[in-house]
Amino acid sequence: MTLRNKLIVLVTSLVVLAGVATASVLHAAGREDRKNRVQADGPPVTGGEVSLAPGSGRRIVFRNMAWGPHRDELATVPADGPSGPRTASGVKCLRFYAAAGTGVCLQAERGAVQDGYRAVILDARLKERAHYSLPGIPTRARVSPSGRLAAWTVFVGGDSYAGTNFSTRTAILDTRTGRLTKTLEDFTIERDGHPYRASDVNFWGVTFADDAHFYATMATGKKTYLVRGDLPARKVTTLRTNLECPSLSPDGTRLAFKKRVPGLPADAPWRLYVLDLATMRETPLAEPRSVDDQLVWQDDRTVVYSLPGDYGADLYTLPANGTGTPHRLLTAGLAPAYLG
Repeated sequence: MTLRNKLIVLVTSLVVLAGVATASVLHAAGREDRKNRVQADGPPVTGGEVSLAPGSGRRIVFRNMAWGPHRDELATVPADGPSGPRTASGVKCLRFYAAAGTGVCLQAERGAVQDGYRAVILDARLKERAHYSLPGIPTRARVSPSGRLAAWTVFVGGDSYAGTNFSTRTAILDTRTGRLTKTLEDFTIERDGHPYRASDVNFWGVTFADDAHFYATMATGKKTYLVRGDLPARKVTTLRTNLECPSLSPDGTRLAFKKRVPGLPADAPWRLYVLDLATMRETPLAEPRSVDDQLVWQDDRTVVYSLPGDYGADLYTLPANGTGTPHRLLTAGLAPAYLG
């Protein structure tokens, strides 16, 4: 090939690459512009005051996923009118939970080279009390019933629970003292009545019983375990296998969770169950789809969870006793907390 032909090929390649890059930028800009435009068929959302304070009426606070200027902001609706107009706060969260006037908001921080993440502790008026850098992608968040403790889980390797090639980091913060337990991996482990140590241990999905005790998922040796944690003793104890993302009922008697069921697809392996802590009896729930979420209890009879939807995620309710059928609670919502 002559020098002239080589130059023609080089120039042509550069033109093609520039065109691809321009198209990619325009596509991303168009997608971002779509997110910022209010959709005619979407739920109505307006800016206003959102409170986490107790006694302000029964309501749901959640991440608003509807396209428009308030996408990803914490929004609220009355618990008895979840499909009605939403009030958005201006505070953006990827994951969120709240109790007793304290909220934990896991946020993205946009950087010039790459994004970072942080956990923000919010007061009842959604004002920042403290923040902490996160070592990975946010995935779970919880607050203890008293509002004193906050927990969060991030992916530090991988970005899905469906496979086995992932690593998590779970932290617990005392919001009163500021004491941060950076990882549950430092806790003593008792498995099947014996001390246990392994390099592949992962924890995720904390749910609090009180300000000293919690339940969570532990993974090791290609198995998952339900563990009960003792925060003052810095110890966890295994209770049973094949249980992920537990959520304790308001009366403290049951755990709602997702469970891997043999024979299901590798990318959709879960079904929903409820565990009675007194009898250790499992009840399968009437949701035929695979759910990758940490459930929330609407009350002692009903659980709430997310499934993919047109806006990213929708919220559904289901009886906790194994009867009934799923009911879509609201569209374009994620990470709910029932307050008031």
